[in-house]
Amino acid sequence: MNEWLKKTFDRLKALWGSWGLVQKLVLAGVVVAAIAGIVVLVSVSGAPTQIRLINTPIKSDDELRLITTRLDQEGVPFSIGEGNVLYVKDEATRSRANAILIREDLIPKGTDPWAVFSIDRFTVTDFERNVNLRKAIIQEVTKHIESIADVDKVNVVIEIPADKLFAEDQKPVTASIILYPKPGSDISTNRKKLEGIQKIIRFAVSGLTDENIVITDQNGLVLNDFAGLEDFDRIERTKREQQLVQRQEAYYRAAVLKALQQIYTPERVRDLNIKIDMDMSKKSVSTEEHFPFTLKPDNPVTPYDDSVIQPSVTLSTEKTSYEYQGTGFNPEGPAGMEGQTAPAYKDLQNMVGKATQTHEIQNEALNKRQSVEERSPTIDRMTVSVNIDGVWKWKYNDKGLPVVRAEGGIEREYVPVEQADLDSAAALVRDAIGYDRARGDSVTVRNIQFDRSAQFRLEDEAFLRRQQTNRIVLYSLIGVAFLLVAFIVFRLASRELERRRRISEEKRALEQQMLRENAIRQAEEQNIEVSMSVEERKRLDLQEHAINMAKEHPEDVAQLIRTWLREE
Repeated sequence: MNEWLKKTFDRLKALWGSWGLVQKLVLAGVVVAAIAGIVVLVSVSGAPTQIRLINTPIKSDDELRLITTRLDQEGVPFSIGEGNVLYVKDEATRSRANAILIREDLIPKGTDPWAVFSIDRFTVTDFERNVNLRKAIIQEVTKHIESIADVDKVNVVIEIPADKLFAEDQKPVTASIILYPKPGSDISTNRKKLEGIQKIIRFAVSGLTDENIVITDQNGLVLNDFAGLEDFDRIERTKREQQLVQRQEAYYRAAVLKALQQIYTPERVRDLNIKIDMDMSKKSVSTEEHFPFTLKPDNPVTPYDDSVIQPSVTLSTEKTSYEYQGTGFNPEGPAGMEGQTAPAYKDLQNMVGKATQTHEIQNEALNKRQSVEERSPTIDRMTVSVNIDGVWKWKYNDKGLPVVRAEGGIEREYVPVEQADLDSAAALVRDAIGYDRARGDSVTVRNIQFDRSAQFRLEDEAFLRRQQTNRIVLYSLIGVAFLLVAFIVFRLASRELERRRRISEEKRALEQQMLRENAIRQAEEQNIEVSMSVEERKRLDLQEHAINMAKEHPEDVAQLIRTWLREE
């Protein structure tokens, strides 16, 4: 076997060496194409197969847009195929998407309910077909309801009675469902979700009506008794209406309070009370107005009104004129019969008379406008009350310092808000809320003092603490200045004492030197030999040299003497 492989490899190697460049490139291209084909085949065969969401295509673009928008909002992955057919990745996603579409009433018009559930009809015996149909319906309905995120488990029982000959003997189709909601779910009180489950069951079973569907929870409480939920709906509606009123009050309160606080500062305008009465009933108002025709509008450039207005336009005119002249005649019935004319009118017969009658009808057309307006909700009344505090000012003495009361606090003066400012603030509030006197709106702006005891106490404590700190700093500076002055005086006194001591020592040394020189001079004059030691002789020579130097350089010698005395 190894020999055969070796020979085959040698043969291929020799064949590869005998080929030209073009042949090698062709072989490489064939190998690459084969590998690419294998990769594509494996990827296509390994890709998941999608299934249809609804077997029938969606013909209306509007319905397709609504369905895709809702599926995107619910986070259901899908794709659109040829002919507007929706595809999903697996059966669980299909069940969830169908439940959402049925709940939101987005099943396309004309779609067969069986296309939603994909339940096949079986063409076997009637008994087997009915049994299989019932099982398939229960299974599909259970799967669809359990695909809802709020349902943990569900039990479905559907009763399909046999067909009867007479309609009065036919029993209705009934269905009972037990829901097991997930913890934290609101499906037990959410009417829209319950109606969605009810639609799923009604679409799955032909002939099933809402009255014959019972949905309960695990405790046996009926959930789809919507007639019993009327009180709950009324409470929810009232709650939403109150929330709407509260949002309106919060909006106006924030807008007006911000405007006033920017003018009078937040410390002076702390709160604003507003009450809105709203009519939540739905009203439809139909109005018909008649007004004249404007043939020429007013030119705003001219200072006068040059418009041309005509009250009406003549559509048609009908005139009728009747004239009569002659004698009246009353035949009084058949001949030989007594007439029915009264005696008073018989005297008027055979008299010559003349009558003229004119009738004119003129049809005028008026300019007419008809408008229909629906109002819901509307604001019936709005009341606003605002309190603006005045300004507290500190009192100062002649030195420009705050006046402190005997008990230790700062004396203050209250400056109230002027009435003109209150009127201006009231006008600002009225314009901000859309004040309407006709509906009974009320705006009240008053100046009432706020209780600022805590604020004043903190200000007084801070002021007294600051005064105490300033006093301590002042006394400390005075003490430091006293110490500096005392130190300077001590230094000056010490230097003066040192100078006086040095002068006295120099004076005493000079006196001793003079006495010694006088003694030596007297001894020399008397020819007395004075025996001096070497040290004394050297000292005497040094003093003589110092005297000579002092005469020549007195300043340097004085400094030298000071240094010498300081060393001794």
